[in-house]
Amino acid sequence: MKKILVACGTAIATSTVVAKKLEEMLKARGIDVKIDQCKASEVEARAANYDVIVSTTEVTGTAGKPLIRTLSFLTGIGIDADVEKIAGHLG
Repeated sequence: MKKILVACGTAIATSTVVAKKLEEMLKARGIDVKIDQCKASEVEARAANYDVIVSTTEVTGTAGKPLIRTLSFLTGIGIDADVEKIAGHLG
């Protein structure tokens, strides 16, 4: 099972919306994932344990893991392209 870390400013509302939509869309593609949420400031300490980092804000220290920075899960604009990018990294 692949693991995704979703980061936003406070790890409350925004990351929850992103995590739920992303999980639904990946499962619809047959990709089984575990998604955790965190604050942007926690990414550096946690990144090594994940396959992909998805963030709605600037983050640093991704331990060389792919980072997808996007607002598409909130706006709906470009969401399919972002899901495709994320799925590609989970390959």
